[in-house]
Amino acid sequence: MSAAIPATLVRELREKTGVGFMECKTALAEAEGDLDRATTLLREKGLASASKKMGRTASDGLVVSYIHGGGKIGVLMELNCETDFVARTDEFGTLAKDLAMQVAATNPQYVRREEVPADILEKERGILLAQVKSSGKPEKVIEQIVQGRLAKFFSEVCLQEQPFIKSPEVKVEDRIKEVIAKVGENIVVRRFSRYQLGEKVECEA
Repeated sequence: MSAAIPATLVRELREKTGVGFMECKTALAEAEGDLDRATTLLREKGLASASKKMGRTASDGLVVSYIHGGGKIGVLMELNCETDFVARTDEFGTLAKDLAMQVAATNPQYVRREEVPADILEKERGILLAQVKSSGKPEKVIEQIVQGRLAKFFSEVCLQEQPFIKSPEVKVEDRIKEVIAKVGENIVVRRFSRYQLGEKVECEA
């Protein structure tokens, strides 16, 4: 697009994405002034950049709490970043609260799939394998079906694999990457605890 990108359009993209002026201007030029396409370009570049930051040490951050259902469910979560400066930003604080609310609502058992104990994974795999075999599916597709159902299992029990409750089309892991791209630091869910009133009594009944 030969015409200059209007400053109002650049400002609108900045407000929408939180990305700097020059990056927004470049994305709009590349997208020939198409705001939606420029937004997609920035998101793709941001996620790629975030992936590179995910190996860095994150030892600062916040411990946040979330109480839900009139005091029936409570969550404590430790979310880490690299510096105290980022820990005090609105983006980081909002993410921490959102993730604690996610845990309250969906009750994941682990942060990521690597934390699922091998014996639990093998037991689940055995159950799924037996189910698929008993359904009479052809031998050549059995493993593929089991892998698909294991992915669904991970999306239920692992926080990072779950659909993000505020935008179900995105996984929690991708939402974390979006914030990493905005703040420029690695962000790690270190641990969480979820408490539900009376759950021990219900288990023993």
